[in-house]
Amino acid sequence: SQQAPSGRRDLCEFNPNLHINKQAQPLLLMQLMQCSAALTHCWMIEDLRATLAFLMERFKSKGGEHINPSYDSTLDEPPVYEESNFSNGEHRAVRPSVVSAFGHDTLDRMPNIDFYRNAGSVSGQRAVRPSLQELHDVFQKVRDDGQDSDGAPSDDLESAIPSDSDKGAVKFGWIRGVLVRCMLNIWGVMLFIRLSWVFGQAGWGLGIVVVALSCVVTTITGLSMSAICTNGVVRGGGAYYLISRSLGPEFGGSIGLIFAFANAVAVAMYVVGFAETVVDLMKEHAAIMVDETNDIRIIGCITVVLLLAISVAGMEWEAKAQVLLLIILLVAIVNVFVGTVIPATADKKSKGFFNYNSKVFSENFLPAFRDGETFFSVFAIFFPAATGILAGANISGDLRDPQGGLPKGTLLAILITGVTYLAVALCVSATVVRDATGNTTDLITPGVCISKLYSMLSVMTMVSGFGPLIIAGTFSATLSSALASLVSAPKVFQALCKDNIYKALHFFAKGHGKNNEPIRGYVLTFVISVAFILIGDLNAIAPIISNFFLASYALINFSCFHASYAKSPGWRPAYKYYNMWLSLLGAVLCCVVMFVINWWAALLTYGIEILLYIYVTVKKPDVNWGSSTQAVTFVSAVNNALSLSGVEDHVKNFRPQMLVLTGSARTRPALLDLAHSFSKNFGLCLLCEVFVGPRAKALEEINANMEKNQVWLRKTNRKAFYTAVACDSFGEGAERLLQASGLGRMRPNTLMIGFKRNWRTAGTEAVHNYVGVLHDAFDFEYGTVVLRMNQGLDVSHIIEAEVCSDNKLHSFLQFLSFIPLFLLIFLSPPVSVCSPPPPQVAKMNERLLEASTQFKKKLPKGTIDVWWLFDDGGLTLLLPYILTTRKKWKDCKLRIFIAGQPGRSDLDKEEMKSLLQKFRITCSDVNVIDDIHVKPSSDRKFEEMIEPFRLYEGSKDTVQAEAMQKEQPYKITDKELNTFEDKTNLQIRLNEVIQENSKSANLIIVSMPIARKESVSSYLYMAWLDILTMNLPPTLLIRGNHKSVLTFYS
Repeated sequence: SQQAPSGRRDLCEFNPNLHINKQAQPLLLMQLMQCSAALTHCWMIEDLRATLAFLMERFKSKGGEHINPSYDSTLDEPPVYEESNFSNGEHRAVRPSVVSAFGHDTLDRMPNIDFYRNAGSVSGQRAVRPSLQELHDVFQKVRDDGQDSDGAPSDDLESAIPSDSDKGAVKFGWIRGVLVRCMLNIWGVMLFIRLSWVFGQAGWGLGIVVVALSCVVTTITGLSMSAICTNGVVRGGGAYYLISRSLGPEFGGSIGLIFAFANAVAVAMYVVGFAETVVDLMKEHAAIMVDETNDIRIIGCITVVLLLAISVAGMEWEAKAQVLLLIILLVAIVNVFVGTVIPATADKKSKGFFNYNSKVFSENFLPAFRDGETFFSVFAIFFPAATGILAGANISGDLRDPQGGLPKGTLLAILITGVTYLAVALCVSATVVRDATGNTTDLITPGVCISKLYSMLSVMTMVSGFGPLIIAGTFSATLSSALASLVSAPKVFQALCKDNIYKALHFFAKGHGKNNEPIRGYVLTFVISVAFILIGDLNAIAPIISNFFLASYALINFSCFHASYAKSPGWRPAYKYYNMWLSLLGAVLCCVVMFVINWWAALLTYGIEILLYIYVTVKKPDVNWGSSTQAVTFVSAVNNALSLSGVEDHVKNFRPQMLVLTGSARTRPALLDLAHSFSKNFGLCLLCEVFVGPRAKALEEINANMEKNQVWLRKTNRKAFYTAVACDSFGEGAERLLQASGLGRMRPNTLMIGFKRNWRTAGTEAVHNYVGVLHDAFDFEYGTVVLRMNQGLDVSHIIEAEVCSDNKLHSFLQFLSFIPLFLLIFLSPPVSVCSPPPPQVAKMNERLLEASTQFKKKLPKGTIDVWWLFDDGGLTLLLPYILTTRKKWKDCKLRIFIAGQPGRSDLDKEEMKSLLQKFRITCSDVNVIDDIHVKPSSDRKFEEMIEPFRLYEGSKDTVQAEAMQKEQPYKITDKELNTFEDKTNLQIRLNEVIQENSKSANLIIVSMPIARKESVSSYLYMAWLDILTMNLPPTLLIRGNHKSVLTFYS
């Protein structure tokens, strides 16, 4: 506010660029408190009330409490100006940065990354560029509402709101964050326990194929992942984040949950592997505590507790532990290579170790499958060793540069581990025989040892230079994998919960500390892993876990293929070494490997994923990540529309495509519900609104209402589209909609509009516009449907009153919470702008609301009476038939009424029954009315109806009559009434007959009369429609475009 040195100064003279946020409100209100001492004059109270009203509006425009603390409001302030002198002598304020670039001052901004950030971006503050309206419209100050010019929502789910503690968060480079983790996870215990067994069974020839095939699958997946993660900023969530942002929340939500669960159970698997090795050592030294099974459980639980402590201590400690474990593992691997060149002792030779020997190497080339093993069973056992390539991606939120680090670290880890597996396996194949007795006097054929006398671990211990290092390497491999899984599961689960796809799990979204550690997720993972250690049969569940990981790999590959196939302009990965068809091959290979490992586990994985997919699809999470699924849907829609354009319409495929003039989507619910019943999910339903008035103002309303109406339709499960136009008149706007709506064959063919009940008081222009819309529909060969209900259709005044009342109360209560108590003493209670209506009006509104919802709920048993008086191609019969196929209308039977000639009613009835039978349309009854031609009993109501609009030129001379007609051309002439007397009488008589026969029907459908252009005046035509449908149940006037929409040919 501004202080006045003397005299009165309005408190509400605020800077138009003033920003009122949550932090500024206390200071501003304190200033108001300081001014309270001046509240001795009534004008001050009025000004203060005006000021508070202004603040309430500003507070409301900011969305109340919903303020993004990372949003810098100064970015939306008008730019800083400096006083400058120009060569022509002009002196004015300019922006130096813009002038230096363009040589003159302009509202245009230069390209900058800050314009493209999401709200709350953690990597920098978002800036707001001038909107197109600000550059194009009449000059005005830069807006101060803090909204995006590009229409992006300010509360973007992709945005993370950084806290103050984030400044000290630990971020890892690609070596510690990706390479080290992936290598530790891929090597695992397979390197020391199962590798020699695999090559002993398959021989080193097929063994190389096993390793190479595994590496092919992981490499393709790594390439696909590299493409996805370089197509934009990558945040926490690993595989879940990559898949959900590519394929959408349905795929991401389903795979994210099972991927997090798989990592949690994998902790138990790795810990049990560690515990089994420890128990074997204890057994050798007779140190068993209880028994083998319980010892494994005890050691496993203690190990998980220690690993949890390391994880909870923070990512920095976990990373240090991983580095230590990697050093131990590398030493163990080097120990194997060193051992192969140390001369073999007699004891080692008796056990099958002979150093490098060409004969041994050649003998071990061919496979020697035993105990029912095959190539595929051996491959199924080895392949889980190649997994673990997502260890780095799972902590993507803790990486310094995930876009650059993930591709480099993951692919390099696959290369190093693949070469290591082959090198170790080939060294063992060249030095160890297959069968050995352990007796130094026995001579056997060389080969890799798979003797039952020796465990698989003992082979690597025998080959190594120092046996205990192999035990240490095994410990390192199991513990590092367990630790990586223990960290990965909560991180992925936290990202899933933050997106609120499963609302019941949102409790686990909260993070703690500078790295936003998912402590709750750690506890949940700990509980799951301990449970499986204690009660789970890990040998049985291991194939399921492997399949869960493979399902993730398959979807990552498919995501890359899908995004490439969609050819969306937004798919621009910085990593170029990928191929969409190679990614598809990788997805297929992953699915095949799933069945190779275990067919029932593969089916179970697919079943769980499908169930979760269906759940997420039904729940419809309110997120929009620009997935490739949306892009492919759009491409498919365009292709289908183009293919339809090349096919001529056929009567058998006709379906009503509705263009409904509802105004706003909520304004005429009965009209919308009935139109939706016609189109349902099988036809086009286009809700249209015409904004009449100044173009600039109308465009603002259109932009504000477009998305709001479409969102409301989606939330209320109305399968319809909303569109709007701005024109100088309603008729002009409707004409544009009739001509330009739709795309190719996907365009409306039936206009639906409500009856204009107030035509007698609406004014000449409004009536001309309304009737002109009907004439335009006939001209453009639309079928035309007019709905009349006695209570009316328009409920906009009721909706506006409800919205007004809710908004005023909500805003006022929110604002009051910021005003000091003693300041409220000076304020009298505000008068409600939305005062309740009088009782009579309230009762009318209640009846209107009740009538407006009757087509939304199921209708009671009754009839749909169809007065098919004129052959219009069959639309008058087809639409009511469609209604009877809907669940809401299934208890309503069709009754057909036709006009018949006196004396041949029975013949007319049989002919109609025969026609209906050929059309395969069932009706409960056919009635022939043979007295429609009779003169109506009274035309008094009609005469009263048209009385104000008659010209009465009949009693005047010709010159005077022509002058009157020229002066008032819209009025009904005596000549016109005489010319169309029979047609007028027909409408009056029809109303009488319909009231006699259909007064209790749920819905009446009548053939709509047509008025010839330039022959029947607008008022006379409206009088016909009014008298025809007066005092009837809900009535539809229908007129087809006189092209057949029914056929009895197959």
